[in-house]
Amino acid sequence: MSVEVQRLGPADWQLWRSVRLAALADAPEAFGSSLDKEQGYTDEQWRAWMAPDRGLKAVARTPGGTAGVIGVWVPHDSDPEVYSMWVHPHSRGTGVGDRLVSEALAWAGEQRLEAVMLWVVGDNAAARRLYERHGFEATGESQPYPRDPARIEYVMRRTL
Repeated sequence: MSVEVQRLGPADWQLWRSVRLAALADAPEAFGSSLDKEQGYTDEQWRAWMAPDRGLKAVARTPGGTAGVIGVWVPHDSDPEVYSMWVHPHSRGTGVGDRLVSEALAWAGEQRLEAVMLWVVGDNAAARRLYERHGFEATGESQPYPRDPARIEYVMRRTL
């Protein structure tokens, strides 16, 4: 399958919004935010997300349309963090996730970052395998998943 990954800039805020809302609608349990919350964001809030100092946002496209999204946030006090990773159901298992993670790692390398981390829910075996293929390793750090404290999420980290 042909997959093109596009890095987004400030002018792409509407595309980011549409894909982010689609991800929240499809897999609400996979995100720390909610569809209701983000549907309430103003256009100005969506535009603010796209500021270059807010990290990477990228989408994957296939001949069938937008197939996934990934973001990397660079906080001032810790490792950069992958967030908003999502692959459309019709594109799962086709390599879209691998392309998105590769793009995030390439961007992090271009920024001369030392490492990238992410949180993954323990029962999401497919996501864990995806991240492990790209060199992420469990750190041993965990916490109850904020949206469902009966589930545990774990930190994975990749040194660049």
